[in-house]
Amino acid sequence: MKLFKRKEDWKNNLDDESKQLLSEVLDSTKKHRYAYNSADDVKIAQLWTALVELKKELNRTNELLGKLQEPWKAIVSVGEEEKRKTVEKLVQDIIKPVDETTQEATQKLVESLMKF
Repeated sequence: MKLFKRKEDWKNNLDDESKQLLSEVLDSTKKHRYAYNSADDVKIAQLWTALVELKKELNRTNELLGKLQEPWKAIVSVGEEEKRKTVEKLVQDIIKPVDETTQEATQKLVESLMKF
């Protein structure tokens, strides 16, 4: 007669951070307990409620990122303008263009350096 050994709980094989995150996700589903406990398959229903909670969190994060997008673009734009001014000044101080040909070469060098 072969005795069946109970399998180890799969969650024990997770790293500590993943265990903590899983615990937080499952805790977030508790407010839906009545709904998933009335389902035919409680585990699947709880999984779906966890997905709902994660989607809500994703929506909140996307909303926040949307609010930050325009100010961030403005900051980057100002930074790029200042970068261009600084690069132009440094290149002109080093090369000291005196005629149209060296001025064009200097501008091409500035454009090239702006790609970095």
